[in-house]
Amino acid sequence: MGSHSDQGSSAATPGNLPEVQCGREEQELFEDLLRRPGIRIERIVSHGQTTPVDQPYVQDWDEWVLILAGSAELTLEGLGQKGLVTGEHLLIPAGVPHLVTYTADPTIWLAIHIGEP
Repeated sequence: MGSHSDQGSSAATPGNLPEVQCGREEQELFEDLLRRPGIRIERIVSHGQTTPVDQPYVQDWDEWVLILAGSAELTLEGLGQKGLVTGEHLLIPAGVPHLVTYTADPTIWLAIHIGEP
């Protein structure tokens, strides 16, 4: 997952977390819901996007993700593959390279970045 606030982010905070706006399916959407020292809560809306194999996410902080709607598959180096469906969550430890290998269209994530500078 990683930090994506510079890609496709929106200035407006959604009032309804599971709601998806039509017409924005061509790009993944990253929205900061809350940002405080050491923590950031983000909503991500994926439409089938995956991580390029040669560009795994690696971050210096823990990331906890929850699937609010849809499903996803991730590969975490040293930890294997993890499938997530609506209501399931996963902690991605700091320093673990990881890839998103599948997302349903749409998949809505809630990501909590813990210890982010």
